Amino acid sequence: MKKRKVKLIDEEFSVIGLGCWCMSGANFWTGCSDEESIRIVNQAIDLGVNFFDVAPVYGFGHAEEILGRAVKHNRHKVMIASKVGLVWDDQYRIRNCLKPESIYKEIDDSLRRLGTDYIDIYQLHWPDPETPIEETMEALVKIKESGKIRYVGVSNFSTSRTLKAMSVTTVASQQCYYNMLERNPESYHSIPLEYRTEKEILPFCKEHGQAFFPYSPLFQGLLTDGFQSAINFDKNDVRNANPQLKGDNLKKNLETVEKLRGIALRIGKPLSQMVLNWLIRNEAITSIICGVQKASEIKENVACLEWELDDETMGEINKVLGIE
Repeated sequence: MKKRKVKLIDEEFSVIGLGCWCMSGANFWTGCSDEESIRIVNQAIDLGVNFFDVAPVYGFGHAEEILGRAVKHNRHKVMIASKVGLVWDDQYRIRNCLKPESIYKEIDDSLRRLGTDYIDIYQLHWPDPETPIEETMEALVKIKESGKIRYVGVSNFSTSRTLKAMSVTTVASQQCYYNMLERNPESYHSIPLEYRTEKEILPFCKEHGQAFFPYSPLFQGLLTDGFQSAINFDKNDVRNANPQLKGDNLKKNLETVEKLRGIALRIGKPLSQMVLNWLIRNEAITSIICGVQKASEIKENVACLEWELDDETMGEINKVLGIE
């Protein structure tokens, strides 16, 4: 397993990580099975994957519980990143909240679900404009001093918000939306983004020695060979909320994907492996958060490390992507 290290974190990260949103349960992710999710985690650990990213809101606690069960006997081998700041009511209506009293409750709930006494990287999931960031960060400092978390990270934060957070305590990592088709997206699932990943976040992380974890690197399945032009998800699947996977947006994206698939066929590699290799070429990327639904898929993802894209193929891919 190829690993990378950044200045602000002592441990090395496997360049292929595992995103756990698809462990939310069958009611929220098509084809999700708890038993298979546990097999996926165990297979990933056996292959050298040591970074697992989850959040309370994934399946409303379910994904954390499944990840906790899966790593119970291998906790010392893995880095767990979870999140804070999206809370829900009895009717599963979600809202942003980074108030200290809410954070103190969320950390204990996450630790209980994960079956552990510490989380390696605790990330602010989304900004909360109603709460001064200084209050939020001061709460995280107290939680860190208690030993419940080891590092603080942010997700979906602008550079200006991150700098304010850094004025209180160290921010060791950033997680943002990034894949080869949407390198500087203005929105995600119709949520406006106040940052531009490739233009702003990647250079910022490199400058400050922060880890960078791209989420949705395979575009929620679009950048794989298994994605179809027809229906891909059940009606309750959270990916139905992604406007880029519907209608004219999907048609346009599929046209680009077909061109990329042609390159993958020419070099004799799965599309997903080619996409991951393209990301790995960027040294500012620390660990790629890949979600999978079958143990065989994590094996295929890790197999991308057995080969590298040559400069000619990189140029061909970048031409399709409109990168000069």
